[in-house]
Amino acid sequence: MATAAQTVDQQQQHLIVMRHGDRIDNAEPLWISAAAKPWDPPLTESGKTVKEAVIALCAINDNPLDLTSENVSIDPSKIKVSIEYGICEILSKEAIRPDLAPKNGEWGFNILQLETMLPAGTVDHSVERVYQEMPQWEETVTGARERYVRVIAALADKFPSENLLIVTHGEGVGGVAVSAFLKDTTVYEVEYCAYTHLQRQTAISSKFELVATNGQSGILFVSKNPTL
Repeated sequence: MATAAQTVDQQQQHLIVMRHGDRIDNAEPLWISAAAKPWDPPLTESGKTVKEAVIALCAINDNPLDLTSENVSIDPSKIKVSIEYGICEILSKEAIRPDLAPKNGEWGFNILQLETMLPAGTVDHSVERVYQEMPQWEETVTGARERYVRVIAALADKFPSENLLIVTHGEGVGGVAVSAFLKDTTVYEVEYCAYTHLQRQTAISSKFELVATNGQSGILFVSKNPTL
């Protein structure tokens, strides 16, 4: 649940909404049986694309040979990172089995601990979150989709002169970022690290346009529009 922004000089604002990488519960099916927080599977080592993406965006070298290396030189001032509650997973049985959800309603997300996983100096503590806490269980799928649209739009308007990378979950990438901007479109698969590319003129009153080709960004959808 991280957002990243980088200042731009051009007249367009670009917004990339990306799904997270591989989850451990898919790679190791038995993990869930002994997990302290079965509703919150961590990413596999290969799935930790967020940190690799942040390093790449603030790397000093134009073409670092190994972005996974802790020795890559970075300039933290080139990027701002913030963790946003409002782009979390759908909090309902459609995404999380009810028997796995916390019975006391406490999801156990420690923001300070999560921030330590990001490269030093990249976290911007001055950013005010759109959501000050986790959404309530049990939200509807429609409500969650509206949440994604609302939060993504709010983040874009908060930083109108910057490009944004928003790392979220599959529904936020495909079910909203594509369907909300294309009429008569049904998304049927969103792969790990799939992404949606939106762009608009830098004025916040401008509407976003979708920059996408079916399948090439890891999102598969069916549309009645023959040009897509």
